[in-house]
Amino acid sequence: MITDSFDNQSSAIINPHINENALRVDACILTFSHMIESFVLSHYKCKQIASFWFATGNTPIYQIDDKGKSFAFYKTYVGAPACVGTVEDTLSEIKTDKYIVFGGAGCLNKEIAHGKVMVPTKAYRDEGTSYHYAPASDYITIKNADIVAKFMEENGIPYAKGKTWTTDAFYRETVNNFNKHKEDGCISVEMECAALQAMCDFRKLNFYTFFTSGDLLDAPEWDERHKEGEVEGTQHDVGHFDIALALAHYIS
Repeated sequence: MITDSFDNQSSAIINPHINENALRVDACILTFSHMIESFVLSHYKCKQIASFWFATGNTPIYQIDDKGKSFAFYKTYVGAPACVGTVEDTLSEIKTDKYIVFGGAGCLNKEIAHGKVMVPTKAYRDEGTSYHYAPASDYITIKNADIVAKFMEENGIPYAKGKTWTTDAFYRETVNNFNKHKEDGCISVEMECAALQAMCDFRKLNFYTFFTSGDLLDAPEWDERHKEGEVEGTQHDVGHFDIALALAHYIS
């Protein structure tokens, strides 16, 4: 059973290389959006400091120096295994214990406005990766949720706070499962949060996250909640990088 997968009694066959002499940065910021990556590269002074390779190609890591702080930045992959794998690979290229991950999420509550920031407090583990990093449980606690929420409050950023549902299979978000998770207090559904928290707990890293309230599941029919080509209020909204960068300053 996948719930029996956590093994802390023997060593992993393949381990990430932790480079104690790697370039130190104040935090690392991850986006899922190619549009946000393009915006950052064209609007900030970025220097490529490293890269890692997958079968899908090269993933560059950039350094951004901003207001006396130094941050790493890169575009990660959608889905728990690949996203977690990229963070593991950064351990050989940069040195930090602070990771900020932001992106879009499906909304389970129609009262939450399109484009509003959502801060997850716990993540339901409906994926496979987290069970290799933490003992089985229904939920994993997002440890720095209160810090992220306090940052939003102090900066006057409207947000909603609640549980999230992390799934591997977005085409199998059935009506019954939607109702179950909404009734249990989940306000969002996405594909990485539970796994990222489990991995960061295992590696003793600090994980900070927020979501953009995107498509709406809490409707008679699925509502994409934006027009074709519209960016504002979606996962490609470059304003959310500004939030992530401000959060990086706040925690560092």
